[in-house]
Amino acid sequence: MRGSTGIALGAAAALGAWQLRKALFVQKEDLTGQVALITGGSRGLGLQLARDLAAQGCRLAICARDADELERARVDLEGRGACVWTVQCDVTRRDEVERFVLGTIQRYGSLDIVVANAGIIRVGPVETMRIDDFQEAMDVMFWGVFYTLWAALPYMHQRRSGRLVTITSIGGKISVPHLLPYSCAKFAAVALSEGLASELAPHGIRVLTVIPGLMRTGSHLNAEFKGRQDLEFAWFGLGASLPGISMDVERASGQIVHAIRTGESHRILTASAQFAARFHGAFPRLSAAVLKLVNRFVLPGANGGSHDHVRGFEAERQLDSALHRTLTSMGRSAAERMNEIS
Repeated sequence: MRGSTGIALGAAAALGAWQLRKALFVQKEDLTGQVALITGGSRGLGLQLARDLAAQGCRLAICARDADELERARVDLEGRGACVWTVQCDVTRRDEVERFVLGTIQRYGSLDIVVANAGIIRVGPVETMRIDDFQEAMDVMFWGVFYTLWAALPYMHQRRSGRLVTITSIGGKISVPHLLPYSCAKFAAVALSEGLASELAPHGIRVLTVIPGLMRTGSHLNAEFKGRQDLEFAWFGLGASLPGISMDVERASGQIVHAIRTGESHRILTASAQFAARFHGAFPRLSAAVLKLVNRFVLPGANGGSHDHVRGFEAERQLDSALHRTLTSMGRSAAERMNEIS
């Protein structure tokens, strides 16, 4: 037993030393002058990534569907000294994505970093979901990712350089109850991104798969809720706002930019997401049993719920809870910083 303990301690010490050495001596690439394209760049994590990449000296091209959001993002970014081009674009439309990517190359004469970030969140029990919910999730968070990366590949192949960054989710590693359409799309995005990482490496193209857990971006106010809409908003809003459960969006963005600069291929952002992914990988049956219990005893049931969806703002009004607003105040503060409140 003592021998086994000694081996384990030695292995842990060696791993710790290797991680420290990696942190101290890893090369960080200078991004000054590089061109970064970000889908869903008008609010939330996408906007913060745009701010942080601009601070590293990148020239920006960002897109989103909402013209007013894009204009507010442009003013925000230019006010910070960024060089930014904004384009109204629906990532579910291949032709619009291809025009956005080609236009970025023509405008700046280069394309170095592509961040596929656009996404939607629809929360509710599977009994309230329709096929359209799954279709829309796949259109935005798989096909939207695919169209973006695919449009950039010919240019990067020609240059034999570039970085593709896919913002996925812990929902792409573990199928989370009441987020089934979202998880299906994110699983597909993880598969695409991880597969591209191995196949494109010989061509000088680096692919980074980012797997966030819950983040304080304020996006819960723009998420959509079905079933017992107020109660679905209650649990999701708490998870997306409370410290210890969710990660500050500025910190999350900083980790992603660090991973881009150091050439990482895989980054799980929060400690809770890292634990969940490793636990699920090591103990899939036990993990499935825990999720069943959470679904049965913690999450709202489908009875009496609606098949229609409402945005978080409306669900919050339905909930009408001063205590919940207090507990989610950090999430609302993030929403104000991240252009999530129109």
